[in-house]
Amino acid sequence: MLENSLVMVAIIFSINIFYVSFFTIRMILTLKGYRYYAAGVSMVEVVIYVVGLGLVLDNLNEIQNLIAYAVGYGLGVIIGMKIEEKLALGYITVNVITTDNGLELPRKLRELGYGVTDWEANGLEGDRFAMQILTPRKYELKLYDRIKEIDPKAFMISYEPKAIHGGFWVKSVRRRMSQEEKNEQKVV
Repeated sequence: MLENSLVMVAIIFSINIFYVSFFTIRMILTLKGYRYYAAGVSMVEVVIYVVGLGLVLDNLNEIQNLIAYAVGYGLGVIIGMKIEEKLALGYITVNVITTDNGLELPRKLRELGYGVTDWEANGLEGDRFAMQILTPRKYELKLYDRIKEIDPKAFMISYEPKAIHGGFWVKSVRRRMSQEEKNEQKVV
């Protein structure tokens, strides 16, 4: 009897991890405009949900099943977010403000394949230089590291753009970033 109870707890726990992970991924796909992928994921998600909820409702008199459901739900959120981080869908825009008057930072970032728009700005303590950099999300952390290597005191703010239209860089940045990845693989 105890063995069956533990098996049920493990099944409910596992099912809910999968369900909520799929739910999180579906929501992110929906928000990013990947409607057909989101629809496909939602079909799997709803089957997992119905099976898991059915198991809990059939065994509602066992508190450990409800606890397994709740803990699996929480863990599923974390796992779903980790999966989304690995997928890194979409783009990120990074605004950078620096005191670098030699404009080394934009030049070096352009050499690394990033699309950079820069301009002079005024801050509380004098002249500054501002940049806006748009890059695929999968290169986000690399970009932060590059900026910190070149200018450790640079101020950065990032956000995800809702829509992108025009500009030179979408195809050329993808091509340059892909080439940089190949070069890094050769070095390693």
